[in-house]
Amino acid sequence: MSKKMLGDIMREAQKLQAEMQKMQEEAKKKTVEAASGGGMVTVVATGGGEIASIKIEKEAVNPDDVEMLEDLIMAAANEALRRAQEMVNEDMSRLTGGLQIPGLGGPGGIFGK
Repeated sequence: MSKKMLGDIMREAQKLQAEMQKMQEEAKKKTVEAASGGGMVTVVATGGGEIASIKIEKEAVNPDDVEMLEDLIMAAANEALRRAQEMVNEDMSRLTGGLQIPGLGGPGGIFGK
């Protein structure tokens, strides 16, 4: 492989790395929403893998059944985080043309940091 070819490959890799970093920053600003209990609990998560907000309808709060509320919150939060990860994976796939790059999306990716 010639030095010119190697230089071209390195420039392309650096360009792709910069684009991926930009996409990761943009993903942190994007949000997805998930609900459980027929909309009794709604969770919004960011593409950065963080919970942005939780909304709980008054009717979901029953002091005699705290476990149900905990389950609703956990279900909505897990679904919101799953959707956020899916969103990021789709964005990365578009950028990389479907090429799987370790450390991005999926297990151990940006959500594992």
